[in-house]
Amino acid sequence: MKVSDGMNYAPKGKPQPVVKQGEFVFSAVRLDHGHIYGMTNGLTEAGGTLKYVWDPDPKKVEAFLRAYPQAKPARSEEEALEDKETHMIAGAAVTSERCALGLRAMAAGKDYFTDKAPFTTLEQLASARKAAAETGKKYMVYYAERLHDEGALLAGYMAQSGEIGKVISVTGFGPHRLGAPGRPKWFFERDKYGGILCDIGSHQIEQYLTYAGEEDATVTASRVANYAHPEYPELEDYGDCMLVGKNGTTNYFRVDWFTPDGLRTWGDGRVLILGTEGFIEVRKYVNLAADQPGGGHVFLVNGQGEKYVNAVGVTGFPFFGQLILDCLNRTENAMTQAHAFKAAELCLLAQKNALRVK
Repeated sequence: MKVSDGMNYAPKGKPQPVVKQGEFVFSAVRLDHGHIYGMTNGLTEAGGTLKYVWDPDPKKVEAFLRAYPQAKPARSEEEALEDKETHMIAGAAVTSERCALGLRAMAAGKDYFTDKAPFTTLEQLASARKAAAETGKKYMVYYAERLHDEGALLAGYMAQSGEIGKVISVTGFGPHRLGAPGRPKWFFERDKYGGILCDIGSHQIEQYLTYAGEEDATVTASRVANYAHPEYPELEDYGDCMLVGKNGTTNYFRVDWFTPDGLRTWGDGRVLILGTEGFIEVRKYVNLAADQPGGGHVFLVNGQGEKYVNAVGVTGFPFFGQLILDCLNRTENAMTQAHAFKAAELCLLAQKNALRVK
C-alpha cells in the first residue's frame, strides 16, 4: 500500500468473511483509478469471490492479476456483465464514464459498486436513480475516506453513542498530494474528472451527512480555484464549501492538491465533530511531527475529560461485509441508496454553483 500516493492508496484489513467461498461473486471492470484495489481488498476480506477482471488496457489487467492471481481475465466487458454467477460489478472507470458502466451493469441484473465520485453531472445522477428504481439493483459508492478508515469509523460510533451530546457541526479537511507525473491525462480534463468538489469533495459531504445524521442539506456557498498549476488549466487545485442540514446542523470542508513533499503520507486528512457536550478530532492518516507510525488518531473531549484512541485494529471495515449481505438479502444496512445518491447530488450542486476565485 502506497501511503505517499492517494491514487493508489488501498487499505488492507483483517479477513472478516460474512459468506463462504463462492456464495458472493464479483468482478472488477475498468481499472482507471487505483481505488479499485481498495475496493477489491474490502470485498475479498469480507468473503467475496473475485471472478473476472476486465479493462481495455492489458497492462492494467496484468498489474491487477499480479495482485489478485485468483481473477480470470475476461475476453470482454460483456463476458463479465453477463456472467450468471456474478452478483456485483465493481468498477473504477474514468469518473465521467462511471454512470454508463453502472447502467450497463444494472441492466444486466448486477449490483454495482463504483469508486467515488459516482457522477460528473446531475443528468447522470437522474439516470442512475431511475435505473435503481426500475431494476431494484444497487448503485453503491466507495466513499473510502470514511468507509475504509478506522479513525473515521470510530469517530462515527463515538458521535452516535452520545459521548459528545448532539452533533451540531462537522468540519472536514481533505488535502491530497497531486503527484502530477503519475496521473493519467483524463485526471486533468474537467469534463472527465468533474471538478474538485465533485471529486474529492464527495468524501467530505458523505461523512458530514453520516456524522450529523442528516438525510438532506443545502449548499450555502462553494468556491474553487487553480492557484498554482497554470500548466493544467482545467485542474482545480483548491475548493471549499459550506452546507446547512435539514435538521439545522452545519458543515464546512476544504479540499486541495497542496500536500507538501515533506509529509510522510499523501494527505493530512482531518475531521472535527462538534457536539453540544464535547468534540471529536480525527487525524486520519498522520499525527504531525509525532513519533507515531500511521494514522487512525482519534481525540475526544467531553465533560468527563480528554481521551485519545489509536483506532487501527479497533473497528475493522464492516461496510464491505454489510454490503455483501445487503446484496444477497436485499437490505440496506451498509448504506442506503438514498444516502449514496444524496451525497453525490450535493457535491454536484456544490461544484455546479461554485464561485471561481482564481
